[in-house]
Amino acid sequence: MNDHDDLTATEEERILIAAATSRPTTAGPAAGPVTTNLPTTDGPTKKVSKSFILWLFFLNFGASMAFIVPMSYSLALRIQELAPGHEEYLGYATGIAQVVFIVTSPLVGIWSDRTRTRLGRRKPFIIGGIIVGLLGLLVIGLSPSIPIMIVGWVIAMLGWANVGSTVLFIQADQLPEIQRGRVSALTGVAAQVAPIIGIGLVYAVVNVSLVAVFLLPGIVGGILALLFVFFGKDPDSRNLPVPTERISLKKIFGSFVFNPRKYPDFGWNWLGRFVFFVGLYFNTTFGTFFYSQRLGVPVSQVAGLVAIIGLLGIVAAVVGAIGGGWLSDKLGRRKLFVAIGAGLFAIGAVIEATAYAMPNLIAGAVVMNLALAAFGAVDQAIVMAILPDRAEAGRYMAVVQFAQKIPSGIAPLIASVIITIGAVEGVKNYTLLYLIGGACAVLGGLIILLKVKAVR
Repeated sequence: MNDHDDLTATEEERILIAAATSRPTTAGPAAGPVTTNLPTTDGPTKKVSKSFILWLFFLNFGASMAFIVPMSYSLALRIQELAPGHEEYLGYATGIAQVVFIVTSPLVGIWSDRTRTRLGRRKPFIIGGIIVGLLGLLVIGLSPSIPIMIVGWVIAMLGWANVGSTVLFIQADQLPEIQRGRVSALTGVAAQVAPIIGIGLVYAVVNVSLVAVFLLPGIVGGILALLFVFFGKDPDSRNLPVPTERISLKKIFGSFVFNPRKYPDFGWNWLGRFVFFVGLYFNTTFGTFFYSQRLGVPVSQVAGLVAIIGLLGIVAAVVGAIGGGWLSDKLGRRKLFVAIGAGLFAIGAVIEATAYAMPNLIAGAVVMNLALAAFGAVDQAIVMAILPDRAEAGRYMAVVQFAQKIPSGIAPLIASVIITIGAVEGVKNYTLLYLIGGACAVLGGLIILLKVKAVR
């Protein structure tokens, strides 16, 4: 970077705070069709190999590195260079890209389901996503203005987010019930650890080249994702039957919805997931300002605390994801662990809501990270078991994603109102916000526990 690209100490701290306070990314919703020659409509029965799981881990690791590092760090650097003092542009960029992805994801899912190649249905989208994602990152690095930067991020997100979606497709394509929890946990861990390593790579070149800040995580992530293309299994799909129904606008827009009366388990799980993530975003949106207020220090001095929380949060997330996934596979119980995860999240929320000292704040955040990882990993296994139609995996994956994406947009707006209730002399009511967030998490877990019938 040139001298005019350098950030001040305060600006660097703010970026570090934003990166460290972001909650670990869950493995996300799971969906995907199975091959037609399987002996059961519930999915595969043959266990996948350890090497297959390794290549799948690298696939999600690479996609997460290339996708999350720009979102949590690199875009802020670019905005600082192009429009200093206009942090709000980061919200515009990420929001527009999210909307575009949500609108287009059903179409991409349908195309993936219908792809018939020697490489299978998923590998072509991994390769295409990597190419599109790298192109978008290059546009961002070379962009002369904010509008072009936003266009670049939309392109990059479409590429990398769809590479990540193939992980979900492949898991439901090939994972038997007995392995779904633990493999979901491992891919979730990959998504949590990859951005931390990616940001470390970016630090090494941040003062050398801004283009490299974007391309380096993309190149490394793309290489890791390609390992699955070369060594992972995605069966030849040329002999699979092709749906006779044409892809029309009616079908595309119809794919955004489903009939909850016809598929009650899928509907109740969607609702429970939606409510849980509303609670999650209530309790994460204002994290930096919350810690600043509770400790009575300026925002710029919170960096030490959030760094500790970030490191311990990763450890807790690994324990929660792998522990919850492995135990749910071992015991053959899913809903119980979803409820436990939701309950633990609420306990962490109560600890933070009533905390005014650093040890208590750290304890609450760690418990919440552990709970979030456990909930995400096991609920992913539930989704695999209750897909309404495995032949339309892309469609239902997009629908499940809405249960997480929509709360990310509306919850911060609602939270902005909640913190003003009873606020006195500028002291925001974070206690109420965190308690409501915990209550939403419990409610979401209970909906899944009590209403989803097809899964134990």
